[in-house]
Amino acid sequence: MKKKKLQKTNAIRMLDSAGVDYHVHEYSWSEGHLDAKSAAEKAGMPLGKIYKTLVTLGEKTGVTVACIPAANELDLKALAKESGNKKIEMLPMKDLEKTTGYLRGGCSPIGMKKSFPTYIAAPAEVMEKIVVSAGKRGMQIEISPSDLVNITDASYADICMG
Repeated sequence: MKKKKLQKTNAIRMLDSAGVDYHVHEYSWSEGHLDAKSAAEKAGMPLGKIYKTLVTLGEKTGVTVACIPAANELDLKALAKESGNKKIEMLPMKDLEKTTGYLRGGCSPIGMKKSFPTYIAAPAEVMEKIVVSAGKRGMQIEISPSDLVNITDASYADICMG
């Protein structure tokens, strides 16, 4: 049987060109289940390993990206403080694709249209691997947090609620 050829996304092309080690997980998805928790179930991975990508707008810095564990909520005040903003809010969903190049449910912190300030929740720093979107619905990338920090020029930060 012939192996299905992997469809390359911007994120995967960027990792390949940088020589970064990663593993792709693919799973079936549906319009009603685009959240990271559903992705974990479908891909058969522990929820604690899955990090969702959230895109925000700060009044000083503009677009800011946050990667947090799928089960957590983003602390907007903490992200605002960390990113040098007084106030930060979620980017309106209607602006996601034109801003990042990615659709809801397939937004990767890697390979966006532009490089934006990126913050990864602090718990990732001690993990061997985390899983983020590969830039396409139904596709995830398993990567070391340090490689993710390097490829996105991100910082670790305490940006989760609780």
